[in-house]
Amino acid sequence: MTNPITSTVVVDDGTEIAVHRWDSPVGDLPPVLLQHGFISNTLLEWAGRGMVAALLAAGRTVIGVDARGHGASQKSPDPARYGEERMAADLRTVIARLDVPAVDLVGYSMGSVVSAITASREPLVRRLVLGGTGAGLVELGGVDTRVIPTADLAEALLTDDLSSLPPALAAFRGFADAVGSDRPSLAAQALAAHAGPVDLGAITAPTLVIAGDADPLATRPEVLAAAIPGASLRLVAGDHMTAGGSLEFHTTVIEFLAETQESGS
Repeated sequence: MTNPITSTVVVDDGTEIAVHRWDSPVGDLPPVLLQHGFISNTLLEWAGRGMVAALLAAGRTVIGVDARGHGASQKSPDPARYGEERMAADLRTVIARLDVPAVDLVGYSMGSVVSAITASREPLVRRLVLGGTGAGLVELGGVDTRVIPTADLAEALLTDDLSSLPPALAAFRGFADAVGSDRPSLAAQALAAHAGPVDLGAITAPTLVIAGDADPLATRPEVLAAAIPGASLRLVAGDHMTAGGSLEFHTTVIEFLAETQESGS
């Protein structure tokens, strides 16, 4: 797989958003837009775990967006500059700059919240995949904070006392440290995480809800599928960290995106 062409889009509040693009010379379906999860980034989550290569092999052009505060996008410790609403606005700016008639949109975890908000407002989304999320998006309007409260997560990202962290929070902190994330920016996003209603009924794109069968952050995904008109549901093996990188996940998503009918599958 070749390296992406990486560019920067400056959005309305001046934030620089990194956009990574892999072009495929074959196929006539729209580009696939990928939105990663919290702490991660395009190169780590989508390229590093095989999704980009699988999509390219299927003849799809792939575009990955690093959410603000993540990857190569601009950082800030100010919570006022974050939240999935803000990230969805960034994503719509990227879509507008692509100047294409349609896109297929794939999100995972935090990226699914961003993608759901985007698809509820953006008519250019042809097909939508929401991975690594479940009833929390319906009942809480975002990532399931009943599992990991946002204030606790922000504190875990900033603390110097790692010995005090319970296992779940220690895992998030360890992941952030392992990938060299800007932890003040991540803490700001945690504090600004979306917690209001998402107009899931306004999503018109055929939608696939896909979750790991052992994912504590994507429990009861059938509730999410039922809230989106015509959405389908698929469970794959794995937890929150492993499901999205599996061959089963990749194959299911690519097959769904290859469909051309306008109604849900």
